[in-house]
Order: sequence, then C-alpha cells, then structure tokens
Amino acid sequence: MNRHLWLLAACQGLFLTNNVAFIAINGLVGLALAPRGWMATLPVMGYVVGGALSTGLVARAQQRFGRRRSFQIGLAVALGSALVCAQAALRQDFWLLCAATLVAGYYNANASLYRFAAAELAAPAWREKAVSLVMAGGLIGAVAGPNLAALTRNWFAVPFAGVYMALAAVALVAMVLMHFIEFPAPAARHAVDAGRPLGEIARQPVFIVAALAGALGFGVMNLLMAATPIAMQVCSLPFNDVALVLEWHVIGMFAPGFFTGHLIRRFGALPVMGAGLVLNLGCIAVALAGVDLHHFLVALFLLGVGWNFLFTGSTTLSLSAYTAEEKDRAQGALNFCVFATLALTSFASGVLVTTQGWQLLNIGSLVPVLLTGAGLLWLARRSRARAAAV
Repeated sequence: MNRHLWLLAACQGLFLTNNVAFIAINGLVGLALAPRGWMATLPVMGYVVGGALSTGLVARAQQRFGRRRSFQIGLAVALGSALVCAQAALRQDFWLLCAATLVAGYYNANASLYRFAAAELAAPAWREKAVSLVMAGGLIGAVAGPNLAALTRNWFAVPFAGVYMALAAVALVAMVLMHFIEFPAPAARHAVDAGRPLGEIARQPVFIVAALAGALGFGVMNLLMAATPIAMQVCSLPFNDVALVLEWHVIGMFAPGFFTGHLIRRFGALPVMGAGLVLNLGCIAVALAGVDLHHFLVALFLLGVGWNFLFTGSTTLSLSAYTAEEKDRAQGALNFCVFATLALTSFASGVLVTTQGWQLLNIGSLVPVLLTGAGLLWLARRSRARAAAV
C-alpha cells in the first residue's frame, strides 16, 4: 500500500461523488423536463450509454497515452460536461441535458478503469487488496455525493443547476490529485499488440463468468438505484430522505472495500460473489415488504454491499483471464459488457417504475440475480471437476 494507491482511491471517491450526485438528481431533473414521464431516466441512461460507446475510445487512449494522461482526459470531459449540464438545467432544455450526460459517459468509462490500474500500483501478492482499497475510496462519494446534491441544489433559481456547477469543481480537484500519481510505464507498442485475440480471451469460462457477474451485478444495482429517487418521490418522501438513502447505499457499496480483498484471499472470489447474490435477494425481499423510509434504507444498503462483493469478486476473477499484453482489449470488453447492461437497466428502470411500479420492478430484478447464480455454480463445478482430474 503506497501513496499512489491512496491518491487513486481519492480519485475513485471523487468519481463516485459525480456518479452518486448524477443518480440523485438526473432522474428528478429529467422528470421535471421530459416531455413524457417514462422518459425521466433518459439523462441517467445517457450517462451509461455514453460509457458503453466510449469503451473503445478509452482503450485506445490508454494504449496511446498511458494511464495518467488518459485519466486526465476523462476528467477534462467530466469538467466540460458538468458545465453543459448546468446550462441545460438553467435553460430547461431536456435534450441538451441528455446530450451532455451522453458525453459525460466518456468519464464514466475512463474512471471505471481505476480499479484495474490499482492492481498495477501494488506488488502481485497484494493486488486483491489494492483493488479493494481503491474501491473503498468510493466512501468519499457515499458521503459527498448525496450531501453535495442536497447542499447545492438551490444555489440557483432552477433546482439542481448548482449541483452540476459543484461537480465541475469536483472534477478540477480530481485532476490535481491525478497529476501526482505515477503509474508504471506503458508497455512498448509491439508488446501491446501481442497476446491472444479478444475472441479467444472471451471464450474462457472464467472470463465469461467474470463478465456476466460484473455486468448483471452492476445492472441489478443500477436498475434499483436509478429508480429509487423517483419511487421515493412518488411515495411523497422528501429529497433529504432520498439523499440519506443514497448515502447509505453508497456506504454499503464501498465500505466493504476495506475487507473484501481479505475475504477473497481467504475464501476465493466465487464464494464472496455468492454471498453478494444472497444480499441482493435480501434487498429484494425488504423492498417488497413496504415503501416506508426504513424499507428503502435497508434495501438499498443491502444492495450496495451485495454489489461490492459481486463487482470486486468479478474484477479479481477477471485478472486471471488475460496477460499484461492483453489487458487493454480485455478490460475494454469487460467495461463494454457493464455499460451495455447499465444502459438497458437505466432506461428500463424509468419505464418500469413510472408504468409498473416499485414492486414489479423488484420482482423483475430476480431474473438477472438468478442468472448470475447459475453462472457462478457452472464455473464452480468446472473448477472442481478440473481439480479432481488433476
């Protein structure tokens, strides 16, 4: 554990500050500006669709410029897009807001590589803990994101325009911190082009399950989290309650980062990911039990911890599926799977919560949870059979 890891963890926290604030307000701003109610989460969807579309660009930027310069480019995009979002809110322009969040998706895809970069800043024996520590940096976002939204939402006459301005300042702070992180030198060009083709990497069972669990685990979390501010508003709960629920949700997402790495080293990635699935089921059960503040609070906290176990586990699992020469194409493919799923769930959450309701949304989320469980069982049985054969 070194200074560079701690700085990267701080950048992860500022990235999550941006993400949590976006989740807290984009659906509500969209609901106020959208021509139709079911279009409310299109700005949320734009953020993740932009991430999906940017994965290839980000991978090429990483190859050409290396980690630090590429991450700085992402932060510059975050700064500019936040300013355009503020302008869209002030002008009451729904489609400009959607366009700005689409562009902001580049930052989303770019900063999602922080967790992979963490493994490169520590010795090989400590990479699980390094990934977990940087993920734990999201605790900054857990506290800062919702509270920043609550404190700055009335800075201007138009609600929430001030939040976007504050997020521009957050991007500036992250740019300063990133300047002081020294990443390992990028591989030579001929080495980057070496290794197996992506198709061969992606056919490995371990890669398939890592991609499936990472994408669906993130998708279920996003499906329920993106709908929560709208569902709570429908239930006549104030925005301060929304901020509280999201704060504890993100604490659940990243506080386990201080020990998830230890659990993975001791028990293995698959058992920890299985525990994450059980927590997801607990979240759904609590959400179906009622719509009072404590139901939202407990359900979203369980959802956050479940996501941490699944996503940290899948990230660690994927590290065994590719070599250093193959990392850019493999990590780009993993991120594309995540962002494509997030795009679908962001749109679906708005449509389902405004047309079918919170209860049916939770029932529908059982499908990806059970599918992820089937993938984990399949890989566990293959691993046991291969160990027995040896």
